[in-house]
Amino acid sequence: MPGENLSRDEARERAELLTVDGYEVALDLRSAVGEPDGSAGPRTFRSLTTIRFRAARAGASTFADLVAPTVSTVTLNGKALDPAAVFDGARIALDGLAGGENVLVVDAQCAYSRTGEGMHRFVDPEDGEVYLYTHYEPADARRVYANFEQPDLKAPYRFEVTAPEGWTVRSNGAEEFHEGEEWRFAETKPISTYITTVVAGPYHCESDLYTRTFDDGSKLEIPLGAMCRKGLARHFDADDIFLITKQGLDFFHDHFDYPYPFGKYDQAFVPEYNIGAMENPGCVTFREEYIYRGKVTSASYQRRANTILHEMAHMWFGDLVTMQWWDDLWLKESFADFMGSFSMVEATRFTDGWITFANSRKAWAYRADQLPSTHPITADIRDLEDAKLNFDGITYAKGASVLKQLVAYVGRDAFLEGARRYFKQHAYGNTQLGDLLSVLAETSGRDMTAWSRSWLQTAGVNVLTPAVTYDAADRITELVVLQGAAPSHPELRPHRVAVGLYRLSPEGSLVRYARAEADVAGESTVIAELAGAEKPDLILVNDDDLTYCKVRFDEGSLATLRDHLGDITDPLARALCWSALWNLTRDALLPARDFVSLVLAFAGRESDIGVLQMLHAWVQSALVHYAAPAWREEGGRALAEGALRELRLAGPGGQHQLAWARFFAAVATSEADFQLLTGLLDDTAVIEGLDVDQELRWAFLSPLASHGVAGEPAIDAELARDDTASGKRHHVRCLASRPSAAVKDQAWAAVVESDKLSNALAGATIAGFVQSSQRELLAPYTASYFEAIERVWAERSIQIGMDVVKGLFPGLQDDPATLAATDAWLTSRPDAAPALRRLVLEARDDLARALRGQECDAAA
Repeated sequence: MPGENLSRDEARERAELLTVDGYEVALDLRSAVGEPDGSAGPRTFRSLTTIRFRAARAGASTFADLVAPTVSTVTLNGKALDPAAVFDGARIALDGLAGGENVLVVDAQCAYSRTGEGMHRFVDPEDGEVYLYTHYEPADARRVYANFEQPDLKAPYRFEVTAPEGWTVRSNGAEEFHEGEEWRFAETKPISTYITTVVAGPYHCESDLYTRTFDDGSKLEIPLGAMCRKGLARHFDADDIFLITKQGLDFFHDHFDYPYPFGKYDQAFVPEYNIGAMENPGCVTFREEYIYRGKVTSASYQRRANTILHEMAHMWFGDLVTMQWWDDLWLKESFADFMGSFSMVEATRFTDGWITFANSRKAWAYRADQLPSTHPITADIRDLEDAKLNFDGITYAKGASVLKQLVAYVGRDAFLEGARRYFKQHAYGNTQLGDLLSVLAETSGRDMTAWSRSWLQTAGVNVLTPAVTYDAADRITELVVLQGAAPSHPELRPHRVAVGLYRLSPEGSLVRYARAEADVAGESTVIAELAGAEKPDLILVNDDDLTYCKVRFDEGSLATLRDHLGDITDPLARALCWSALWNLTRDALLPARDFVSLVLAFAGRESDIGVLQMLHAWVQSALVHYAAPAWREEGGRALAEGALRELRLAGPGGQHQLAWARFFAAVATSEADFQLLTGLLDDTAVIEGLDVDQELRWAFLSPLASHGVAGEPAIDAELARDDTASGKRHHVRCLASRPSAAVKDQAWAAVVESDKLSNALAGATIAGFVQSSQRELLAPYTASYFEAIERVWAERSIQIGMDVVKGLFPGLQDDPATLAATDAWLTSRPDAAPALRRLVLEARDDLARALRGQECDAAA
């Protein structure tokens, strides 16, 4: 990544100098197919870019961004510049600018990508077809065409693409012309570089139309498209994708009072995608894993719906109005995360989406907010490497949680009216924090300064704990909510919370009988409204999940949960209790074995499938990371036995049965477990109603491979059954998971010593390499890791560097020696790239937390 960074100061200086009037980009992608040209370098495509821009000062100097193997010509205002003199591999020096209008023309050979950054090229192993798509955020458009790569230099774009005959090509603008190999697209509205896109290949396409008539009688029509690889077409449920899309467009038009501004609305599901989705206006890209090849639970469809709506919200928050620099990334991501859940709950069949938000999204935020790298929602982003790492649980999920509280604070109507004014005032422009706060202050009548300072400009998560006293008649004398904070981030914040009182009914249900809302501020707040209430069996602070905080329990409530957690009738309250118990486990206040016991006792009664699947993930983490090493084997046996028991009890053919089947495979440990999985694969064993489709076959084969029960022939045979892109990823992961020193050496070399694997296959190799059942086998790689990561970070793209540094950290070597080795690396590398140091610091914190959890569990 040398030479490819861009600082905030450089971007600010360039934005003061330049105004960009438009881009014309012509890409020749015919080189994507056929044999390479025989040169030693990467496979490339021609990129011809014309940029029309104005300079504020005559004679000034600036630079354009381009990452390309070669540049053929550079022309500035009709004058040819020597590429060897002005192009350094990442920037094109532009000196002597004209005052007023300038024209830059760059003819380059840009490289196809295998890392998911820039123009990604994928060859489908099933049929040999080639598929292309672009992904740029935060700054990889420069890998495809010359530009000014920063969000506040917006401009209209015209794309022309030459592609192999028979391909489909899509871009942000509507198709204006197509004949043979030539495609031309309409000029876009002014947008930022990072949300431009081209998708090209023999994609399977489906279409629909959204129509809406406004109050004044005018009519809006939005052509809808949905695309995927031909190999996935038989699994493509485009009707459901269009349904959610139309419901979302209805919701946002109902509430935003600003018609969708980008013409058409294509959604392309693409292979080897690094993230969930990207909000390119007019042509949103998604990871193709959202097309389900086998049976999945409703939680998977809910996640897809949430992602579709998240990206749609970006059409207004992010695309129409864009942050000036990455410091205010939250202005788009927090809003999209919140609006994704808000619209999903109100406009689609997924009316229980706030439960998933409370249980899953917030867990991501709570973890991120307790890392040493935690930051305010409005972050200090010095450069592009900082920006890449800030697509995190703070920017997304904490920001969304804070916005959820903001709605409670200013009122729903004032919040939505603020959004409407924000769009109209700043359409096609760029904004900072103050721009949003000013309209919210106008619409709500509240001073947003103090709220912003507490919630957006400080880091850390508060802890809310109930303290209660009773009189002789067992009625509440006083109920106080105590607020705490970590010493490193001591800010105490104003919280709008609900406090719920629950008691056991004669039928054995744990139900709420009293509730009070209050503004909690400072170290303690008396909830006066609940004085005199009958003694509860459970006190739940932050009932209904109004604020962002960690919740603790008083001793009586915790005792109730140990015996009656499954008796809570309200699914959101139950999810909040599970979340609080998981935070207690991570904070080394609840022994991991106690959390395992709670899951074994009550998970089988969990009705919400998303919560159940989250519990499966948490309890695996509890066993692997937080349980005392001496208890792991016993705990593992208990989990496997409990999973099999629930699998056999689950309703035949239902989604709970599927979830328990996958969980059983993930925790299988004994010879009997492996015999059952083998029998389910070869049809010598049957569980009534369980359809062992291809995806479930791989789930069952995975533990057999990692425990040495299934060898290379069995893994190869499974690939022969499923010789697809998905099958290839599963195959690579299973091969790398085998318990062999030679296998581990080979996997390590494939990822660390070579860059031949694509992003998806590198990720599959890392996932296979790291197995919790193979701690001793992986121990020798601790030293190798610390020797390699600086080189990997320097030589690879940011995305691959992140995958390697995070994925191969020796966290399974959970002992003080590994902690000491990590500290030694950090101490001896004060000048290592800040983003690299951040990743290592975060991994160190996870390891230290695990050791504290193990100490707590051992003392139980």
